[in-house]
Amino acid sequence: MIGPENIARHELIGLTVEVIDTPNRTMAGMRGLVVDETRNTFVIETQRGLRRVPKAHTSFIFTLPDGQKVRIAGSVLISQPENRINKRMQISRWKI
Repeated sequence: MIGPENIARHELIGLTVEVIDTPNRTMAGMRGLVVDETRNTFVIETQRGLRRVPKAHTSFIFTLPDGQKVRIAGSVLISQPENRINKRMQISRWKI
């Protein structure tokens, strides 16, 4: 089951996400549904269409299926999704 303590090791496609702490001001505050993921980016479906957001130098707030919100640095998520699931990670995270 996906939770704040193991979010980095789970599938993120299908989760609602908000982009925060990003050097690109046009992406700050963007919200939507994660529809695809590559090693370095998320594809987020927003009201304005699909947007590709880099993971590096960006923080995200994910809304879990049970309604909990978790903030996580994109740098922790840089990896191919299928490889990240099997990786052991020590991450700093907190609930919002």
